[in-house]
Amino acid sequence: MPGSAGTIGGGVPDPLHYIGALMAEAWRTAWVTGASSGIGRALAVALASSGVKVAASSRSGDRLAELARLDANIVPHPLDVRDSAVTATVVQSIASSLGPIDLAVLNAGIWEAMSSRHFSAAKVAYAMAVNYQGIANGVEALLPAMIERGRGHIALVASIAGYRGLSPATAAYGPSKAAVINLAETLRNDLAARGIAISLINPGYVDTAMTSDSKFPMPFIVTAEDAAQRILRGLRKRRFEIAFPWQLVALTKVARLLPYPMFFWYARTFLAPPRR
Repeated sequence: MPGSAGTIGGGVPDPLHYIGALMAEAWRTAWVTGASSGIGRALAVALASSGVKVAASSRSGDRLAELARLDANIVPHPLDVRDSAVTATVVQSIASSLGPIDLAVLNAGIWEAMSSRHFSAAKVAYAMAVNYQGIANGVEALLPAMIERGRGHIALVASIAGYRGLSPATAAYGPSKAAVINLAETLRNDLAARGIAISLINPGYVDTAMTSDSKFPMPFIVTAEDAAQRILRGLRKRRFEIAFPWQLVALTKVARLLPYPMFFWYARTFLAPPRR
C-alpha cells in the first residue's frame, strides 16, 4: 500500500523524499562579506568549489578581483559594510544577477589591540561600526526578501572574545563581538518561526593577517582553511552556535559561569597579555 509523505509501503522511509528535501535546502547563492582575506576568503573558495554561486564582498576591489580569478562561481561585489544604503544596493544587485541569497555569512570585521593605557574611544567606535553595525546593516538588507520567501540562512561571525571581558587587549574588539552574540540570540527564535535560520560563529584564534601582529600567545590556533571547513560543517547542520576549537571554547565558557572575584583572578592569571 502507498505510504504517507516521506514513506513507501509499510511506513518504510523513502530515501528519495529525503534526498529531495536536502536538495531543497541546498545553497544556490551565497553572500560572504570580508571575503578578500582570512576566513571569508577561505569560505568563498570552499563554497564556490562545491558549486555555489558566491557573491564576495569586501572593501578591496583588487583583492576581490584576484579571488574571482580562482573560480568562475565567485563574483566580486565591493562594499564597505558601514554604509547601510550601499549594503542594501549590493544585496539587491546580488539577487538580481545571481538569484535569491540562500546563505549569507556576515564576516567582515577588524581587530586592533588596545590596552587601558592607550584607550581610544575612536578605536571603540570604529570596531563597533565595522564588527557590529556592519553586520546589522547586512541583516537589515537581507531580511525583507528572506521573510517574504519564508526561508534563508544568515550566519553572524562573532568571536569567543565576546563571551566575556577576557583581556585588556580586546577592549575595542571584545565588546563589538559581544554585541553580535547578543544580536544573534535575540533574532534566533523570531526568525526560526519565519523559516529563517540564524547561526552564530565564534572562532578562537585563526591564523590570518588580522592576527599576524598579535604579540601574545594564541593557543589552539587554526588555519583559515580549517576554520572554513568547521564553519561549513556546522552551517550544513543548521547549528545555532559554531564555536571552535573545543579546548578554547570550553575554557572560555567556564569563565562565563564564574562569579566576578573568581573570573577576575582567572583573567588576570591566564588571559592577560603583557602590558604595553
